[in-house]
Amino acid sequence: MSKILIRGAKVLGGEAQDVLIDGETIAEVGPGIEAGDATVVEAGGQILLPGLVDLHTHLREPGREDSETVLTGTKAAAVGGFTAVHAMANTFPVADTAGVVEQVYRLGKESGYCDVQPIGAVTVGLEGKKLAELGAMNDSAAGVKVFSDDGKCVDDAVIMRRALEYVKAFDGVVAQHAQEPRLTEGAQMNEGIVSAELGLGGWPAVAEESIIARDVLLAAHVGSRVHICHLSTAGSVEIVRWAKSKGWNVTAEVTPHHLLLTDELVRTYNPVYKVNPPLRTEADVLALREALADGTIDCVATDHAPHPHEDKDCEWAAAAMGMVGLETALSVVQQTMVETGLLDWAAVADRMSFRPAQIGRLDGHGRPVSAGEPANLTLVDPAYRGLVDPAGFASRSRNTPYQGRELPGRVTHTFLRGRATVVDGKLA
Repeated sequence: MSKILIRGAKVLGGEAQDVLIDGETIAEVGPGIEAGDATVVEAGGQILLPGLVDLHTHLREPGREDSETVLTGTKAAAVGGFTAVHAMANTFPVADTAGVVEQVYRLGKESGYCDVQPIGAVTVGLEGKKLAELGAMNDSAAGVKVFSDDGKCVDDAVIMRRALEYVKAFDGVVAQHAQEPRLTEGAQMNEGIVSAELGLGGWPAVAEESIIARDVLLAAHVGSRVHICHLSTAGSVEIVRWAKSKGWNVTAEVTPHHLLLTDELVRTYNPVYKVNPPLRTEADVLALREALADGTIDCVATDHAPHPHEDKDCEWAAAAMGMVGLETALSVVQQTMVETGLLDWAAVADRMSFRPAQIGRLDGHGRPVSAGEPANLTLVDPAYRGLVDPAGFASRSRNTPYQGRELPGRVTHTFLRGRATVVDGKLA
């Protein structure tokens, strides 16, 4: 592999430096590095970050290749600046055996656009009745560390306790989709003023908060790790903050869309805004931003949920829940967190690379931008402004809530172990 010199980039938003990539690793970081025979990338004014890591991606393969494939999903990830994604288990068949997680792992290796770390199901078939082959999935070639029934909640407290006890043996983590099913039957949107005015079934905040409260107590009881998926309410923030104050091993993520969008958008009845958990209130959005800033929420995760147009271009009640997010995540974080002064770029690297890699126990990612480290890197032009046009997405699906919205920032280059996957904003 040839050498690449990234010239004049602001590493983690700091002083402009040069970064020399030699093969798969960073060879040198500092001012005035001689180019020699290296390919030069002029990066004046741009921010250099470690490659982004997503803890929560739906790649849909196997089974729903009409929505997304591992190849198209990893292309979308690379365009968004990600060098690693964790693929959720709610595929067809469900990723509840060593065979299925190994299939997804191999497809990721073949795609070559980013690393794919499969997430294993907690229960067989996501049915919440019997533990899946957690140990076998951990022992497989995929080396699964994160387990989740995402899309469904592990609502049985005994099953959840057993899962937490089981994964403790190999330093795994259970990532919980916190949704008490009995409290959300028929729910279509956040329960509140807007749902009452629209006459849509309400999804109360307590349905999320009650499960989180139970699960942080269970994690503390068994001394295991629990991770809260797509936290969405101010009350959930307070429970996680309390659990962390006790020293319990609890982590949490927030999605870009929950940092920006509110339930007021549901007044349009546009199903692109239908998502699980639902868009919440402005007060919730502000609480989530503050919690991400102070570290109560550990990381940003996209919950990239692609759907074919027929599952979204329909009446609200019949529409599928979810939205794509890999290609716009960093721009939304720049708008909501950087440009509001809540995070600097070094903290963005922490919340979108270092911490998610650490939670997922993902080697080789979330590493410092320094000599000897793997050359997993993302170059961002923060001055860019542009309208979101899903027609240009690398993802197979187009269900973005940001169509026509101006967002800041653009990933210009992504490097996976020294190889450019994105050059000048386009797939290499």
